[in-house]
Amino acid sequence: MQCVREVEAGKSCAYAVQRKYKIKGSATVMRWVRQLGSGRYGKIIRVEKAHEVNEAGQLRSELRRVKEALADTHMELALEQAFLAVACEELDQSLEDFKKKHAGGRRTKRSRPSRS
Repeated sequence: MQCVREVEAGKSCAYAVQRKYKIKGSATVMRWVRQLGSGRYGKIIRVEKAHEVNEAGQLRSELRRVKEALADTHMELALEQAFLAVACEELDQSLEDFKKKHAGGRRTKRSRPSRS
């Protein structure tokens, strides 16, 4: 109990008490503090206002939606890449040649810059 009182009073840390009383086991003193102490040591208490709690929940749900959207986008990209590979195979053209040929994107007559 003396060890527990010293740690809870802030006089020494658990490691210093362990060395001072030559206690074997690195977690023994902290286990005693948790089991026999008042329960105040090592706990963090956070005070939040009601709107702060709601904000954290809203941010978690928004993060979940963004993660789902990212996963959907990855799936769409994988499908498009697979489709492109199959299309190139059907056209007897290598994927690399197709990418080189169409690297700048398709242009139509309307999308060409006009000469002024």
